[in-house]
Amino acid sequence: MADINKLQSKENTLFKSALRFYEIKQYKKGLKATEQILKKNPEHGETLALKGLFLCNLGRKEEGYAEVKHGIKNNIKSYICWHVYGLVNRLDKNYEEAIKCYTQALRIDKDNIQIVRDLANLQIQMRNYEALNETEFQLVNLRPNLKQFWIGLAFSYYLLKKYDSALKVLEAFESSLKEKPVETKYEVSEMLLFKNLITEESGDLEGALKHLEQFEDKIVDKKSLLESRARILVNLNRKEEAEKVYRELFDRNSNCDSYLQNIFKCNNINLENPSDDDVKKIIEINKGLLEKYPKSLILRRTPLIYLKGEEFNTEMKDYLKTYFIKCVPSLFNSIKNIFNDAEKAKAIESIALEYYDQIVKNGKFDGDENKQYPTTYLWILIFLAKLYDHKREASKALEYVNKAIDHTPTLVESYMLKARIYKHDNDLETAMKIMNEARELDLQDRFVNSKCVKYMLRNGNIDEAEKTAGLFTKADSPSPLADLTEMQCIWYEYEKAMAYAKKGNNGLALKLLHQINTHFKDIYDDQFDFHVYCLRKSSFRAYIDLLTYEDKIKSHPYYFKAAVALIRLYLKLNSQPRKTKEELENEKFANLSPSERKKAMRKARKAQLKNAQAQAEQNQKNDTNKKVDDDPDGEKLLNAKDYVEECIPFVKSLLEFAPTRIETHILATQVYTLKKKYLLALKSLKKSYALDKNNAEVINNIDQFVKNFNADKDTVNATSRKIIEEEIAKIAK
Repeated sequence: MADINKLQSKENTLFKSALRFYEIKQYKKGLKATEQILKKNPEHGETLALKGLFLCNLGRKEEGYAEVKHGIKNNIKSYICWHVYGLVNRLDKNYEEAIKCYTQALRIDKDNIQIVRDLANLQIQMRNYEALNETEFQLVNLRPNLKQFWIGLAFSYYLLKKYDSALKVLEAFESSLKEKPVETKYEVSEMLLFKNLITEESGDLEGALKHLEQFEDKIVDKKSLLESRARILVNLNRKEEAEKVYRELFDRNSNCDSYLQNIFKCNNINLENPSDDDVKKIIEINKGLLEKYPKSLILRRTPLIYLKGEEFNTEMKDYLKTYFIKCVPSLFNSIKNIFNDAEKAKAIESIALEYYDQIVKNGKFDGDENKQYPTTYLWILIFLAKLYDHKREASKALEYVNKAIDHTPTLVESYMLKARIYKHDNDLETAMKIMNEARELDLQDRFVNSKCVKYMLRNGNIDEAEKTAGLFTKADSPSPLADLTEMQCIWYEYEKAMAYAKKGNNGLALKLLHQINTHFKDIYDDQFDFHVYCLRKSSFRAYIDLLTYEDKIKSHPYYFKAAVALIRLYLKLNSQPRKTKEELENEKFANLSPSERKKAMRKARKAQLKNAQAQAEQNQKNDTNKKVDDDPDGEKLLNAKDYVEECIPFVKSLLEFAPTRIETHILATQVYTLKKKYLLALKSLKKSYALDKNNAEVINNIDQFVKNFNADKDTVNATSRKIIEEEIAKIAK
């Protein structure tokens, strides 16, 4: 009886070709090759598994998984079948299952270097550092001559904070080489800086400092060298030496605020709550630096933060006059934080008005011989308009911005500022129209176009906004939204979601907010491609930064905004009675006559079919795995069984990544109260109360919590009930 898992020579060659097609991502050709093999060997397990892999990459996942499982069933002892099953799970971002598959493959072929490498990538993706360390050790044993595997092992020890072991691995690798490999200066430099970082984090600061001195000539990244040296010297309390290094760094970049702050700290200045002596030191140091770097904006601004009274007025007069003459558009923003001090804000307003009067009367500043150019007057007007807009005095702000427009009718910034004033005054219709005027002054400016789109969405003009956004999207894209989604244009999706929510189109609002969540998942998944690349390219410190950034990706402001909006929308839907599909459609087309309603519904269905067809055609053109949108209107999201349950993952993310925001705890309280998880609700209720006990939502949450808890008191276990009653008594009135 013939072995179903053995191929003849011709089919074996075809199988190798199919593997090659997978490597170069020619999935259709690979699929044809596997189908040719299966004509003669229909039950060949490895070919069936490989066929499934190609199908999955072509978007036919159901068929693909079935073929892979069929292949494993026919040849359960094949490492190839298990490896392929792992690849399929990895493609689906199901990393835990992929790890199980790779582990099974390695039981069959324990020394397969490709599978071991793939396993290491998955382990670091899942942040399973202990297992990663074992896998990297295995790779070193398999190929002890490959630098990349030694680096990987050292890196795994570093991630485990086993710094001594990491250094020993690097030293063992170097000593094992009979001849030094040919390396670029960059690779040597990065290796030395990585070693230095390990030494520093191990606590051996003296050793790290000596290491920098020993290899200074081989480190090409001088900025990183100086920053490391300065940081180590500060931690060694050798502040005088550290100050010299920070001054050297400041010489390289005299507009770097962190270098300046560190110079102050090296002089034992308390920047959080400076005394009078501290302020004197700051001004003295700043003055000395300003003489050397007269063009430094940061040095010109620093005294304004710390000086008070007449000294502040004198400094501010000089500052404003200098940058009015230079016509700096960002002048107001550069001192915006100073407006938190009411006395200083009043002084700034008085000085700006004084300069305005001088220019209007004489065309020059008092004490000057020469008259100013007309642009000086223009930018004083814009500054005053921004100042009064900041104070939310719309009439005064409009007075000055209108004068600026009359003076120079072609300056885009003036129209944008005027639109913003109207926006802050809640006149969104006028704000949108004026922002569109600004856009029409410069049709090539993407930034102004984007601002106009945002104003259109805020005013509810969704179709017009999409059309305007489409002026800067790909012409061959199915729609502007499709291109913006592909580019992960989160601000647009968020603003559009809010516009849909305001109009009551909750399905599309949910869809767009979930799309933002998908973007953040994709950004996290995208790091997978860099696990091998960064170690191969010796980008160790950049790789550490990448891992740190990815671990905190959901602390991004737009994730927070989208998660909060999503939870609020779900809670709103939960508080309302469910509507049938007919009721939702009737509500959507409520303002239309029966004939217009039929026409609109027919048009919507056609658009839905056209979108699905366009995406299907795109999938056929491209040899890639692209999903067809099976829920273009968000109806599936709207028909979720339990709206409150849908909130849980987002509440958990907010609690982990935004634990200091009151919105996080307000929403967590509401969600956990509804889910009858009273201890969790109480925990967030207490935190929100501590942040702002007078907040209206916090007060309402207390009342609702007490009401719900009292209704369910008998179902709560005695210990929990006692804790809750004691704690709630402290905050409930």
